[in-house]
Amino acid sequence: MSELSKWTPSDMLEPVRRFLDGDLSITPGIRIEQFHEGSTLVVRAEVPGIDPDQDVDVSVSEGMLHISVERLEKSEHKGKEGYRSEFRYGSSARSVALPAGAREEDITATYKDGVLEVRAPAPEVLPAETTKKIRIDRS
Repeated sequence: MSELSKWTPSDMLEPVRRFLDGDLSITPGIRIEQFHEGSTLVVRAEVPGIDPDQDVDVSVSEGMLHISVERLEKSEHKGKEGYRSEFRYGSSARSVALPAGAREEDITATYKDGVLEVRAPAPEVLPAETTKKIRIDRS
């Protein structure tokens, strides 16, 4: 058995640490919190260690806010017994319903200290729904 293939106690604990950190979930997801500030929906997504310009996509379709993240993490361990490199990668996504009346052009997103914050303002008062009568034709 070579020195590089020998397991150490810390190597055996790494999968447990990753599991406790949520890295081994069956369906990868993004941890979020969402709340309202007045009539604005605020969604905060925990996405540390990414480049928001390259790794994150925020989009809107059919009344839903979509956040997707592509992640590539690399960790290297060098020691007396050898060298080990570990990659973790994958994609995660979350969707959240937008408040009624929210307009795509008013939605903003910022990234700071590993947290993506998306703000979706909605009008305080929604325009009243109009009822349209449908004519019935006889044949």
